[in-house]
Amino acid sequence: MSQCPFHPKPYKNKASTLLTFLLKRRSWLDGLYERSYEMQTGYVKMPNFDLYVINDPKEVKRIMVDEVREFPKSAFLHELLKPLLGESIFTTNGEIWSKQRELLRPSFEMTRISKVFNLMSEAVKDMMKRFEKYPNDSIIEVDEMMTFVTADVIFRTIMSSKLDEQKGKKILHAFVNFQEQSVHTAMRKMFRFPKWFSYILGDRKRLKSGEIIREILSDIIKPRYNAVSEGKNLGNEDILESLLLVVDAKTNQRFSFEEILDQVAMLFLAGHETTASSLTWTLYLLSLYPQEQEKAYEEVRQILNGEEIQISHLRQFKFLTNVFKESLRLYPPVGFFAREAKKDTKIRDKNIKKGSGVVVAPWLIHRHKHFWDNPNDFNPSRFDKEYRKDAYLPFGMGERICIGQGFAMQEAILILASILKIYKLELESGFVPDVVGRLTIRSANGMNIKFSKR
Repeated sequence: MSQCPFHPKPYKNKASTLLTFLLKRRSWLDGLYERSYEMQTGYVKMPNFDLYVINDPKEVKRIMVDEVREFPKSAFLHELLKPLLGESIFTTNGEIWSKQRELLRPSFEMTRISKVFNLMSEAVKDMMKRFEKYPNDSIIEVDEMMTFVTADVIFRTIMSSKLDEQKGKKILHAFVNFQEQSVHTAMRKMFRFPKWFSYILGDRKRLKSGEIIREILSDIIKPRYNAVSEGKNLGNEDILESLLLVVDAKTNQRFSFEEILDQVAMLFLAGHETTASSLTWTLYLLSLYPQEQEKAYEEVRQILNGEEIQISHLRQFKFLTNVFKESLRLYPPVGFFAREAKKDTKIRDKNIKKGSGVVVAPWLIHRHKHFWDNPNDFNPSRFDKEYRKDAYLPFGMGERICIGQGFAMQEAILILASILKIYKLELESGFVPDVVGRLTIRSANGMNIKFSKR
């Protein structure tokens, strides 16, 4: 293949602490250096705490599967995400996490593709109508389009509510702000900036963005929460309904309004942001590699044979699924999983003190020279052969693996097949994405792709 998909070029040598601060203020990817992609374990000394990066798949399994209780989710990350997610299953640990997981189980049943396919389909048809409004051969910024459609899918499946354009834009901009400011806030925390100073420098913008998103969700949840509290049945069959009705077996208590808001905010964030990121990068890769795009198009054309996409078609798109898997490898939506050591321990040659940060980074593991052949190349067919399953973790691993991964895979395949069926994609001439690592891996300058009708 003539070119590699774009990724930030790592520095030759490790940066000093001050340079790390200056580089990582924008994106944590900017602070990586060449050995980051070859090492098994790494160490970063921060003024406030020690940080260890673990790339060795055997040790990754230990952290995320075998000794998961000894490496809980990072309190630092919990504090960072709290203004948006509250006390949700995404960042809680131990007993609280187990209880929330049990209470959420009926809701996750509602995400089965057989139950949500029609709602998903309607959102995708609306997306295609938005594409149709553009003249043929238009350059379209697809990042915003993918964020809107995945948010719409989540709104419909969680709350039986179609996402309108105005709310969508408001949420999108609030979340972009939240992501941007979270990186700055994290770096200031690591470098012990006083809270009041951080607040003036931009943390208030982050807190406000979290509030905006929670208010929009709250406006939809509140009337239904009140109706259920008054014993009314509104007849909705969606995820919110199961959250409103579920009862804790031990206490016989339902979720409080605040608890439901926290879980819905988590489901919304995890359910749309990660998939939007993955779809944008997949469209980029298909635009960059016309041969692979044609192969995917031919598969879609032959399987559909002029029909509309049905649920039964989704599993038949083998090559398209490989394209998406390879996109998840090159641009994993969550580039790092933050944990902390619950007690003094040893990982390979590193003596790790209690309270130290432990990072498992799919971004590094997926591009690691020891685990993958030509790791920076786009090669969907690598998933037809034997590959390092222990070095592929776009959805995480162990008991905290993303519970919505089946939902996300099916949604992505439906969206990609719908686009490829109608359009030929080509990257805007001279366009280079600006890859940034924040809460998710995104392109800071969007993604400009030419859409031509087939």
